[in-house]
Amino acid sequence: MKITPETPIPLSGYASRIKPFTSIDRDIWAKVLILKDEAGKRVAIVTTDLVGIRANVASAIYEGIMERTGIPRADVLLTWSHAHSGPHLTLDQGDPPTEDTFNSITYTQDLQKDIADLVEIATRSLQPVELSWGSGFASFVMNRRQRTETGIRLNPNPSGHVDRSLPCMKVTTADGKLMATLFQVACHNTTLGSTNYALGGDYSGYAQEEVEHLYPGTSAMFMTGCAGNANPYPRGTVELAKQHGEEVAKEVHRLLESDLAPIEGPLTTVLDNAKLSLQPARPLTELKDIAENGPNWLKGSAATMLTTLRRGDNLPSSFDAPVSVWQFGQDLTLIGLSGEVVSGYVLATQNAIGHRKLWIGAYCHDFFGYLPTAQIVRDGGYETRGLFNGMGWFSEQAEQEMIDTIIRLSKKAGRTFE
Repeated sequence: MKITPETPIPLSGYASRIKPFTSIDRDIWAKVLILKDEAGKRVAIVTTDLVGIRANVASAIYEGIMERTGIPRADVLLTWSHAHSGPHLTLDQGDPPTEDTFNSITYTQDLQKDIADLVEIATRSLQPVELSWGSGFASFVMNRRQRTETGIRLNPNPSGHVDRSLPCMKVTTADGKLMATLFQVACHNTTLGSTNYALGGDYSGYAQEEVEHLYPGTSAMFMTGCAGNANPYPRGTVELAKQHGEEVAKEVHRLLESDLAPIEGPLTTVLDNAKLSLQPARPLTELKDIAENGPNWLKGSAATMLTTLRRGDNLPSSFDAPVSVWQFGQDLTLIGLSGEVVSGYVLATQNAIGHRKLWIGAYCHDFFGYLPTAQIVRDGGYETRGLFNGMGWFSEQAEQEMIDTIIRLSKKAGRTFE
């Protein structure tokens, strides 16, 4: 389903942009894959060419899907490509409200209904399919945390850890025709920078478009992995976005033409929250200093926390981050993490539950902010900015709390640990 706004609205992802998009580089899309096992259990994977969907927007989507299809919340994986050339979603009128804000709210409300409609439509055309999967490689994924004498800066760091894997699922009909493919790259969709005012899907949009060109009639769907600390390299132009998209499409094509591992049922799904610890409230004098003199990525949060404490309210001590585990028989474990998860969680999860038959996705469920590892919390830098609502910075304990949740849910879903 095309979700290109009919009226120009602000783009999302870069705070410095102050006007609506001025052109359309390519249309953006929402796509749905409905899977049903032999026991009749149905799940929905929803991919979107958006920067992120926050919980207050996502809740109506889940409710609409449940009302229209009967598919429960735990069986919906709502994801986004994190393209920074996509439209801004909001339900907040602002103070004072503006025409741009009104147009964004109208678009957001229409999108909530349209996605639920799309899932309902998809449930009407189920047919027997075969699933298989494999993993490839994306070379342009670059760690963006550069160590300097004055701390961590957002710059390419070739020696820093990233996840360059490219998992790919193949969905074929009973007669062997490719119907859909779902693939993932663990990299920010930020080839285009803050001066870009053309709406589009960045490298993942070009990748999907190229795969669908290679396989007419196929739906190409994109997920984002643990990309919180990774940018495309090089970046900065439309030509580079196309180049990265073509690389992804070429690797997906290679995988689709190779012998992939079959995926069988039954399908078991588990959804719960990871209760992640936030740092204790700082003294008012320290928050005031950060709000006035700290790094730009912490100033807003410090000001919000300062205002909250000054009016006598308490800051939260933890945040509930949704986590899902989908177990496909003994063939594949698909993990859906929420927020902007950094790549260290890939290693931590693999060490905790095993490396094999594992797909770790992020940017699902709730777009709440960055989730750093304990080491990144200690080192500082942009990825420690915490919750987007400004109400907390994650503590070092959050990493182990997330891994403990993944272990618990993976056991409940029936994964066999190595």
